[in-house]
Amino acid sequence: MRMSEPLTVAVASGKGGTGKTTVATNLAYVLERQGRPVWYVDCDVEEPNGHLFLRPGLTEEKKVTVPVPKVDLNRCVHCGLCAEICRYGAIAAVGDMILTFPGMCHSCGGCFLACPAEAISEGERLVGIVEKGRAGPVTFVHGRLRVGEAMSPPLIKAVRRAAGGGAVQVIDVPPGTSCPVITAIRGVNLVVLVTEPTPFGLHDLGLALDMVRELGLPHAVVVNRTDEDNDSARQFCRQRQVKILAEIPDDRRVAEAYSRGEMAASISGYAERFEALLAAVKRMVVR
Repeated sequence: MRMSEPLTVAVASGKGGTGKTTVATNLAYVLERQGRPVWYVDCDVEEPNGHLFLRPGLTEEKKVTVPVPKVDLNRCVHCGLCAEICRYGAIAAVGDMILTFPGMCHSCGGCFLACPAEAISEGERLVGIVEKGRAGPVTFVHGRLRVGEAMSPPLIKAVRRAAGGGAVQVIDVPPGTSCPVITAIRGVNLVVLVTEPTPFGLHDLGLALDMVRELGLPHAVVVNRTDEDNDSARQFCRQRQVKILAEIPDDRRVAEAYSRGEMAASISGYAERFEALLAAVKRMVVR
């Protein structure tokens, strides 16, 4: 991509607790310090916590719903075709009753099309909300999944759509390698995978590498909580042929800043570390 085109950088991790949000929020922070228009896009809708560090003033809220079947029993001919076509058990034909289970519905629309009597109409199920605002010069958007909701991808898609163009987007991705992660990283310019030099961290980094390579997305690694005596992450990345963009030391000051909801980049020497990481990100994606 050219320098004039907006960057979309996803910060992901194979497991929770690696420092993904620390890296994402501090990248947004140093971008803002450089005068670049930046969006912080928190797609970790089950546990969004970027707002604890960026502290935005939230000024907009939008409910996000998905379509679910609504059955008119007066028109239903009890053929059972709606139940036969549903792979997820969200609609069931029991004698002369049609039962719906909105929480299991994947909103595919198959039951609407299958019904010969046109007895099924489109209802709505609330999945969560999207909130937008500003944290100083940073434009902020995140999603909050409704308590008890099982499927987060529709809300993550809404969060991605809410982010405007013309600026760098730093996307805070849910941890892991499942459908919500794939929804959050689809189409980005670079995936930054944050790991820690532990057996669990490197095992899950391997799973995340398999995922982004299957999707064909450019990617690199940031190693958090490094120790000079622990070379395991470097060895792992050499074996998997993946580039390490930065190493962040295991520093008590960073942990204390995190516990207070403060930026690691506010600590002496750390703004330069994240600026160097940002420069490395740009080198990978700007041609």
